[in-house]
Amino acid sequence: MSFGSTGERRRRIDDPRELRALAHPLRLALLDHLMSFGEQTAARCAEAVGSTTSNCSYHLRALRRAGLVEPATSADGREHPWRATATGLTYGLVDTGGSPAAARAALVLDELELARDEELTRQARRRHNQQPPDWRAAEDYHDYRLKLTAAELAELTGQIDRLVRPYIAMTRHDAPDDADVAVLRLLAFRHPQAP
Repeated sequence: MSFGSTGERRRRIDDPRELRALAHPLRLALLDHLMSFGEQTAARCAEAVGSTTSNCSYHLRALRRAGLVEPATSADGREHPWRATATGLTYGLVDTGGSPAAARAALVLDELELARDEELTRQARRRHNQQPPDWRAAEDYHDYRLKLTAAELAELTGQIDRLVRPYIAMTRHDAPDDADVAVLRLLAFRHPQAP
């Protein structure tokens, strides 16, 4: 599969049926795993997400019906790997074209994804001291309170996005041999208690 000249293929999901199909914790975990680590069999996905091969196969087929994953070419003809069809997704609190059903489905999906991200962060924090020294030194947890305009926030997040794009796991083909998958979270929003 080719992801174009930039190597990237982001997909916007705003159809209520697709949003509902994705709004399942195991499906989110499977898609995240494929987008982070590349082609995997249902058995390898099951090991990674803590489920059974048959359960993962069922949910991978559901993701296929939504166009989010597809079968990959088997190297030996015996294994049946899957791969994500996009390098990233846009959904959540985006403009859903005025559809209340899409807005509700997007919110459910957004909340599931936030809960998954928080659990992933907790796991990383618990395992921090078990990481090799160079990874312990590289890991960072910052929380900033900024004072800026909406336009400045948009510009700042755009600059950060441009810095991050060359390192996206699915599209980076020039990674050093000792590179590994890492997570960088960026949350930017107007403080909910702002007047």
